[in-house]
Amino acid sequence: MIENQAPMLEVRGLTKHFDVSPPLLNRVLNGTGKISLKAVENVDFKIPKGKTFGLVGESGCGKSTVARLVVRLYEPTAGSVNLEGVDLGGLNSREAMEPMRRKMQMIFQDPYASLNPRWRVAEIIAEPIRTHRLLSDEKEIQKRVAELLMQVSLSPADGLKFPHEFSGGQRQRISIARALASNPEFLICDEPTSALDVSVQAQILNLMKKLQRDLGLTYLFISHDLAVVYHISDFVGVMYLGRLVEWADTKSLFNQPKHPYTQMLLDAIPDLKFSGRPRTPVAGEVPSPITPPPGCSFHPRCPYATARCKTELPLPIASQSGQVACHAVEEQRL
Repeated sequence: MIENQAPMLEVRGLTKHFDVSPPLLNRVLNGTGKISLKAVENVDFKIPKGKTFGLVGESGCGKSTVARLVVRLYEPTAGSVNLEGVDLGGLNSREAMEPMRRKMQMIFQDPYASLNPRWRVAEIIAEPIRTHRLLSDEKEIQKRVAELLMQVSLSPADGLKFPHEFSGGQRQRISIARALASNPEFLICDEPTSALDVSVQAQILNLMKKLQRDLGLTYLFISHDLAVVYHISDFVGVMYLGRLVEWADTKSLFNQPKHPYTQMLLDAIPDLKFSGRPRTPVAGEVPSPITPPPGCSFHPRCPYATARCKTELPLPIASQSGQVACHAVEEQRL
């Protein structure tokens, strides 16, 4: 069980609301109040050291917002983020936050947009080393850059090139090398393979698993591709409309999903074996996070919804291998 292992990251009650109100004058003239978009709502999870926690869900469910909250690109509305027992919310100065920033790095979705096109690759990879003052001697920095390039299966000579001279997969390797430059212990991977071809995806995933084994890295891996998450994750959390509706170890979640939404997501995977098993398509549209439904936010699309689901928010309950927030599971209707 995930709770029995020392966590690298622990997230408690993480919440983020964005103010999407019209300008003040418009609100005064129309007699309307402020409007909040509830992007993330009361999310809890832990990631043990050296493990990968995959976060999945439909587009707009809050996965990337969680990633940005963890690295403090966004400040949470409520809740806490603890990295190795240190509450990041309590680090209010840049100097206090700097050691934590060195420990955690982020790999972004788009390898085309996340690299400075005016810099040579060696300068891009060396920037974190200089920023965190890990090395001062220029020869040592260049030696470290060459080591990082070889670590991601590129040549040291590639450091003299510009990003536009590389393919998408090679650019993502450069992004990984840059992330590793500060000797981090925790990487947030925000859909790092979604912009790549399938064959290149496999290469990047295998590289990330090798680096995890060699360096003892911990990953928060965000994706909407269930096959990718199955390949790389030790634990998987499923998000719907800003809430974590279920998490479990990977094999348990894929083989015995508890929440109706998780079941529908897995049913949406193409059946290449043509087994003829019954499949339930995901019906309806995702409600607006500005005006989410009362009770369980999934009830308008759920075939097992009852009157209780429409009025009462389900609380997470322990399952055999994780947690699930569902009245039907609690009442043993599923």
